[in-house]
Amino acid sequence: MTNEQALLRLAASTLDAIRDVLETYAPGAVNPGAVAAVSPGTHPLAGAQTPAVLADVGYVDGVTGGNIMVIGVEGARRLAAAMMGGDPNEVEPGGELSELDFSAVGEAMNQMMSAAAMATSRVLGDEVEIAPPNVRLVTSSAEAEEGIEAGGLACTVEFTLCGAPCLLVQLVPHAFIVRMTRALDEMTESYESAPLSDALRSVPVRVWAEFGRAEMPSGRVVGLPAGALVELDREVDEPIDLYADGMRFAVGRLQVCEDGTLAIRVERILAGTVAGDDAAAADPTSPPLTSPEYKEVA
Repeated sequence: MTNEQALLRLAASTLDAIRDVLETYAPGAVNPGAVAAVSPGTHPLAGAQTPAVLADVGYVDGVTGGNIMVIGVEGARRLAAAMMGGDPNEVEPGGELSELDFSAVGEAMNQMMSAAAMATSRVLGDEVEIAPPNVRLVTSSAEAEEGIEAGGLACTVEFTLCGAPCLLVQLVPHAFIVRMTRALDEMTESYESAPLSDALRSVPVRVWAEFGRAEMPSGRVVGLPAGALVELDREVDEPIDLYADGMRFAVGRLQVCEDGTLAIRVERILAGTVAGDDAAAADPTSPPLTSPEYKEVA
């Protein structure tokens, strides 16, 4: 696995973790964009859209490196509205970010940075701890770059939140890439005999099935009464996606067991893809999942 492939894999995994956090506040409001490895000598925040709320954290244990999240003021105002039970689409453009809005967005960004560190930990197979995030309002790209060391490697992920542009940056030292590449190679190495050692066979992984999705305002979600029905975007007989620790690995069909419990009959094994990616080998009848566009920043 090349350095660039490892960077893109890490970035895609981190985006999924951050999207999970944002989906709790604004379901369906996150749309991923380009995932890129930053060219050497280029500051990853060069050209960042401002004014914006910027949060940056550094790793303090396990590995070195850090994450940076940039959310434009318009996106921050919409996220704050969603967090407080409002409709982000009804936020009038051009307004200022209030102290209450800034506080709400700061809390969400703290959660996103923690989720990003956990995603990095899963990819590396090692515990990653972060320092308290530094959240600030920046009015120019030069101000955003202040205090951000651009040495080593970096990757960026562009996405929109409620239609507003956002940017995720991961600062990755060369030593970290060596460790991560080795870990990923061990995870994907193929064997002629048993594919997993005894030690790896005992490692627990989280497996889940995605039956479908629904989009609704957070205010309605918290107000759902017991017994309410939430309509999903798939029919009961459509294929169901299976994931293992964020990797979409199979497509199956819902089955009812003799004792009344539910199960999934696996119909097709896919090439492992990060949750949210649209695998090229996906079942043609399966609803498409949004996939980031991979490119290199010049």
